[in-house]
Amino acid sequence: MSKVSFAQRGMWVTERLVGAGTAYNVPLAVRFGAGLDGGALLKACAAVVDRHPVLSMTVREVDGELELVPGEPVAIGGTEEPFDLDRGPLARFTLDGRTLSFVAHHLVFDGHSKDVLVRDLAALYNGRTLPALEPAEDEDFAALLPEAKAYWAEHWREPGETVVHGSPLRVRRAGDALVTELRADPQVPGLTRFETLIAALHVLLAGYGTADVVTAIDLSTRSPRDEDRIGVFVNELPISSKPSPEQTFAEFGALVRERLREVYRFRAVPLAAAVPNLRPHAALTPVSVSYRARTGPDPVFDGVEAEVDWTVFNGGVRGSVHLQCVDGRDGLLVSVRHLPDVDGARLAVELGELLAAVTADPETRLGDLVTFSGPVIAEPAVARHQPRATTEVEQVREIWQEVLGVSPILDDDDIFDLGGHSLSITQIIARMEKRLGLKVELDDFFDHPTIAGVMGTASHD
Repeated sequence: MSKVSFAQRGMWVTERLVGAGTAYNVPLAVRFGAGLDGGALLKACAAVVDRHPVLSMTVREVDGELELVPGEPVAIGGTEEPFDLDRGPLARFTLDGRTLSFVAHHLVFDGHSKDVLVRDLAALYNGRTLPALEPAEDEDFAALLPEAKAYWAEHWREPGETVVHGSPLRVRRAGDALVTELRADPQVPGLTRFETLIAALHVLLAGYGTADVVTAIDLSTRSPRDEDRIGVFVNELPISSKPSPEQTFAEFGALVRERLREVYRFRAVPLAAAVPNLRPHAALTPVSVSYRARTGPDPVFDGVEAEVDWTVFNGGVRGSVHLQCVDGRDGLLVSVRHLPDVDGARLAVELGELLAAVTADPETRLGDLVTFSGPVIAEPAVARHQPRATTEVEQVREIWQEVLGVSPILDDDDIFDLGGHSLSITQIIARMEKRLGLKVELDDFFDHPTIAGVMGTASHD
């Protein structure tokens, strides 16, 4: 057994309390031509699982801590059913004719793991013997933590509303989604394609009326020894900016590049470790981006043609909009996953047009690229429920005190100030529902982390 990482704990809490549908599923597909040896391919799948035991692991609560423990065997030819976080497995292979589909839960698999999986699968199918992997190491960011705390004390703020097409986006939960694809090949001197994409996205969001733009990006935390390992080596961190109509895109892009380089220094430090009382959500911000570079050719399966679909849509999204980007030899492939009430197709078109415009002339003023419409003024939030009767409040107080081991707890005491964390919150929510029939949404708990706040949003089953 081994302890889970900060990223895994956040995913587990979200799944256990509110569910994430398919938003945490990480799929890919390999389509083969004639000449496929199906038996050899399935044997290679089993060998990949043996090589990467994390695919057979699941997460359980053990003595108040979350641990990675062995789960049920990985299904080779499994059915499309929701993953069972208690029993596992959290990965499966399905061979349908000449199409191999693979899907794993993000608890044990990240974007770079796709490359490792297909590369190892091809090597094993071709009869190669792969060298043994070095033992995995637990995440270690202690040396960087003091500096990261100082940096985020100055730069972190809870994201406000992100405006898209006149509508303020607030959702940071996981939900069912639609998808639109965008292909682009932005070329701006002094910027990488990724830096150009992030800068363009921020300009577009500012043009829509977002006052202070904050998006989240998924950064790899892999060390060189992890390059050949399947697992979760990713950290979600925020990037903020305030585009001005008078700046040229080249000037603004340079500022974004500088901010990204600052954040890269702390890519190994989870934001939850550096920011006190951080409220966890399925997505750090309403709009987020994940990026993966693929510069080499696809692995070769001897005697058979194979085409890999690296951006298979999982049917879900974390937050309101998520851009999943693969940077290959032919440019960027951007899969725009979005909630149904967001016009993702229009967003993709406008982002593509903006990328083409800045490639044509990076010295164009931002005010000539987009129309800065000014911030959208949102209606004030209204509490959905009134506070509960005193006797019910006292029962909830007892639950808080027994879970946290602290007494007395006052109505306005913040759970994070009392030493609470995401796991203790899951225990409190579960006991409130079981004993009192009170249901609390996870995001509501994080946004109102006091007894008074929780009771103001709780509802009876």
